[in-house]
Amino acid sequence: MDVSFLAPVFEAPGPYATVTADVTHVTENADTELDLRVRAVAEKLTEQGAPEAVVEAVRSRLLEGNDGGEAGTIRGRAVIVAADGTVVFDSQLGDVPRQELAQWSPQPELLPVLRALPGRIPHVVVLTDRVGADLTLATLPGHADAEETVEGDSYQIRKFQGGGWAHHRYQHNAENKWVHNADDVAEHIASVVRRVHPRFVLLAGDMRARQILTDRASALWSDLIVNMDEGGRAAGADREPVERRAAELVAEHEARDEAEAVEKIASAGAHGLAVTGTANVVEALRKAQVETLLLADPADDEKLLVGASPLELGVDQGDMDALGVQEVHSVPAETALLAAAVASTAGVVVVPRAAMPGDIPVAAILRYTDDSTPTPQ
Repeated sequence: MDVSFLAPVFEAPGPYATVTADVTHVTENADTELDLRVRAVAEKLTEQGAPEAVVEAVRSRLLEGNDGGEAGTIRGRAVIVAADGTVVFDSQLGDVPRQELAQWSPQPELLPVLRALPGRIPHVVVLTDRVGADLTLATLPGHADAEETVEGDSYQIRKFQGGGWAHHRYQHNAENKWVHNADDVAEHIASVVRRVHPRFVLLAGDMRARQILTDRASALWSDLIVNMDEGGRAAGADREPVERRAAELVAEHEARDEAEAVEKIASAGAHGLAVTGTANVVEALRKAQVETLLLADPADDEKLLVGASPLELGVDQGDMDALGVQEVHSVPAETALLAAAVASTAGVVVVPRAAMPGDIPVAAILRYTDDSTPTPQ
C-alpha cells in the first residue's frame, strides 16, 4: 500500500490524538447518540493528557454529522490531530471501525487507521446505460472517492419497434448512437485509467451497453474489466450489490498482494534484498533501504524507542545514544515502524500473523544493500 498520503501527518509537531470513531447518524435519536459517543472520545483523550485545543478539534470534526449534509451519511471516521490543535488527517472510513480508538501518544496510532480505510486498492466502478455512464474512482487510501459522469446523445436512442420503410433506418441509427456513446465512455475510462492506474474496472448496468462498451475498450484497460449483471444507472436503482461486489474484488486483490509480498520475502531474501526481525528492519528503515514494509497483524506488544523524527528509532537506549538523540519516547513497535515507513516513502503491507514466515512480527523488502545488511544464510 502506498502510504505517502500520510506524510502531512508528520509535518506538524506531536504528540498526536488518533481517533477512529463510529459516527453513524441514521436513527431518530441520532444527534443525542452521536453526542454521547463523541463525549466518551473526548473524555478518553482528556484523561490521557490531551490539551483542550486538541480535544475540541476532534470533537468538532466528529460532531459534523449533526449538522446534516454529506457528513451525516458517514458511518466511520478517522481523525488525527497534532499537539497544536491542527487536524492533520481526516478521512471517512469504509464502515463503522471494528476497533474504535481514542489515543494521545508521541506518534500517531496508524495501524488501526490503515486497517479501516477504504480505497486501499485503486479501482474504477462504471455504471453504464446506452446514453452514458457514471464512474466512481477509488484512488489512494484516505482520499474520498471521486465521481465523474459521461453523457452521450440521447436523441433517437431507442430502437424503433414499428415496421415499414423507416424501420431499418431507425434501428440502424439507434445502434449507431449506442456505439458512439460507448466510444465516448470508453475514451473517458481510458483517460481515467492513465490517471488512476486501477487494478480493476467493474462494469455494471444495462447489458447491451456493457457488451458494446466491452467491445470498444482499448488494450489499455480491456484486461481490467470485471462484468456484473446486477446494478443500474437509473435514479433509484439499488447500488448496494455493486458496492458489495467492488468490496469483494478489493479483498481479493489485497489477499493476493499479501501472498505475493510474503513470497517475495523468501525470493528477495535469497539475494540479500530482504531482512526479517525487528532489529534488522529498524536499521534498514533508518537508512531508507526499505522498499516495502511487512507488518504482522495482530502485532506483538513489543516497544521501540523514538526521537523527534520518525527515522530516529532504535530497539534500545544504545541505538538512541549512537544516533545522538536526547529526548526519547517508548512507543508500540508497529507505530514507530509505520511512521518510519511513511518518512522514508516505503510501501506497507499488513499481513495476517499466520501468513508471516516463522511467526516473525516484521519483515522488509529492500531497495538496496550495503556492507551492514545481513547476508542470506
